[in-house]
Amino acid sequence: MKESILIPLKILVWLACLYPLGALVYGAATNNLGPDPTATISFATGLATLRLLTISLAITPLRRLSPRLSWLVNFRRLLGLFAFFYASLHLLTYIALYAGFDVDAIAADIVKRRFITMGVAAWLLLLPLAATSTNWAIRKLGGKRWNRLHKLVYVAAICGVIHYWWQVKPGVLTPLTITVILVVLLVARPVMNWMQRRRVQSA
Repeated sequence: MKESILIPLKILVWLACLYPLGALVYGAATNNLGPDPTATISFATGLATLRLLTISLAITPLRRLSPRLSWLVNFRRLLGLFAFFYASLHLLTYIALYAGFDVDAIAADIVKRRFITMGVAAWLLLLPLAATSTNWAIRKLGGKRWNRLHKLVYVAAICGVIHYWWQVKPGVLTPLTITVILVVLLVARPVMNWMQRRRVQSA
């Protein structure tokens, strides 16, 4: 894709990624975060994390479906880093606003509350991915090892969805849509690999 087209698209992606944060800042400035502002911030940052992770995971299947969409790879790293950014805000919301930086309370919650355990696990899985999302890290690790490491994003996404399900009340189906999309993306990779092998064997 030509740079003259790519730059405006990157600007649009940046604006789209920053929108959830901007909405929260505007809501806080206008005192319009609802009756429970902490819950609003927690939900918005968590949902933004899962949405950005899911979109980033969709890029590879889309590229394989159509070579014309190969330009999407230019946005995968950006989407992944923004997902980690919102995951960190989500975690910080819990640490600062729910736990009040009480280390003992945080440690007890991680052990006793399974949805918090799973959320922390998801963040810890994303941490090395964000830390190695540079050209220098790719050169240092080597392409194969870097690719193997970054497959942890699938595990992180699964942990994030489980965290979402365990957090909502029984009978609430809000996480269903993101779960179905993630399942489709997880199934798409092995199915596409199988179809590619069949094409090679036929040829």
